[in-house]
Amino acid sequence: MLSRVADSLYWMSRYLERTDSIMRMLKTNYASSQEFSDGFTWRPVLKIFTYLDSQEISRLEKDSGAVLDYMVFEKENSNSVFNMVTKARENARSVQDHITIELWQCINDFYHYIKKEREVKRQLSIDPVTTLDALIKQSMVYYGISESTMFRGEGFSFMNVGRYLERSIQSIDLLDVKFSDLSYDLEKPADIAYWKHLLLSLSGYNLYLKTYRSAFDARHVIDQVIFNTNFPRSVLHSLNQLQRYFDRLEHDVDPVSYKNINFMIGKLRSKIQYSNLEHVSKVGLHNYLVGINEDLQAIGNALSQYYFAYN
Repeated sequence: MLSRVADSLYWMSRYLERTDSIMRMLKTNYASSQEFSDGFTWRPVLKIFTYLDSQEISRLEKDSGAVLDYMVFEKENSNSVFNMVTKARENARSVQDHITIELWQCINDFYHYIKKEREVKRQLSIDPVTTLDALIKQSMVYYGISESTMFRGEGFSFMNVGRYLERSIQSIDLLDVKFSDLSYDLEKPADIAYWKHLLLSLSGYNLYLKTYRSAFDARHVIDQVIFNTNFPRSVLHSLNQLQRYFDRLEHDVDPVSYKNINFMIGKLRSKIQYSNLEHVSKVGLHNYLVGINEDLQAIGNALSQYYFAYN
């Protein structure tokens, strides 16, 4: 497979995974803003998904309407839903011969839906939750169609490598920002709603209730989001899937390049798999999360160097 084709499939998948994460965060945080209007702030969302400075974040953090508009439609925000979907479509269009007709139509439909800016903006201002649900449904259709129609070849593997790498990064970023509000103190009490909305942002609330029968606890949240392989958005589950699909590319590049990246993925998986909450406490939660994030970024850089021929 040509490197430019692999690159487009990889980034198409990363952009759509990031889009899904953004929309879930927006929906959950909007619901939280209505429930706790006095002390609510959009600061965590803006810190994760934008490059705004502290002054600009302070200006926006209490204005739900302005934040939704900025996160969904702002052309100057590289991580807005509109920009993410547009970039995903551009990548998909350049590799139409390597994806199914159904998948191209799905991504194209998503683009044309979000392109109706005036209409969607009006819907978003009237009923944000229903509108965000409609956008999330578009991304869920993409996942269903890609799983049910894409042939299991190199292209599918590159798509899933991008998907699970991005998912790992999003989960780590969310934990880091949310725990920064608590000064990374695992003993510091937080309102039940705080943990509930964090888990809802990752679609992990129901699993948490079934897995951890005791009251909400910071350690249990960390355990689920990082270590619980039954949770599809946990870092360890995502890395296991990343390893699975990367293994299928073993013969598509020179052995040394494959070995280098495979070592990086395996080393990070072992680092997490053989860690526990006691180890995290000793190292310090922030240091632990930063270390994982740096390793994930290094894997992404290595993929770009060895597979996509970036300088």
